[in-house]
Amino acid sequence: MIISIDESGTHKQDGKSVIALVYVEVENKEATDQLVLQAETSTGIKGFHWAHRNWRMREAFVRAIAKGDFKIKVAYIANPIVLDKALPEALRHLLVEPRISQILIDGDKPKHYLKQLKKVLRDKGISVKKIRTVNDEAFPVVRLADAIAGTARATYDEPDGKAAPLFKLLESKVELRIDL
Repeated sequence: MIISIDESGTHKQDGKSVIALVYVEVENKEATDQLVLQAETSTGIKGFHWAHRNWRMREAFVRAIAKGDFKIKVAYIANPIVLDKALPEALRHLLVEPRISQILIDGDKPKHYLKQLKKVLRDKGISVKKIRTVNDEAFPVVRLADAIAGTARATYDEPDGKAAPLFKLLESKVELRIDL
C-alpha cells in the first residue's frame, strides 16, 4: 500500500482545511501514475496542481482520475490550524492499515512537522523509514492527492458549488471522512 498525503486550505483563517490520504495498492501504482499522466495530457496541462488551474481544467482532470483504482480518506479540520499538530491528529484516525510500503508527502516540510508525523507512525508500529517528502512533479500519485484534497475542501466550502459534482464522482472511493 502506498499512501500519498496532501493538505488544502491550511493557509485560511476560517472554514475548514482538508488533509487527504490517497491509498494505492503497490501493484496498481504504475497504472495510477499512468492515469494521472493521461489526465494531464488530455487536459493539456503539465503537472496538475489544484490552486494553479481554472475550473474547466479542474473538472476535466477530476473526471479523468475518477476512473482510477484507489481509496480515499479525508479529515476536515477547523481553521486556523497549526499543521504540525493537525496532521498527526488526523493521521491517528486515518492511518490504520498494517501493510504500508511507502508514505509520500508533497513538498519540503519543517523538521518539527516530520518529527510529529514520525511519532504518530511509531506509536502505530509503522516504520518511519517509509516516509518520503517528494516533489509532486516526479510523483503523479502526489498530484492525485492534491486534486482530491482541493476537491474535498472546495466542496466543504461550497456544498452546492462547482466542486460538489466532482466530489460525487469520487464518493465511492471514500472509505473514511472525519471532522476534527
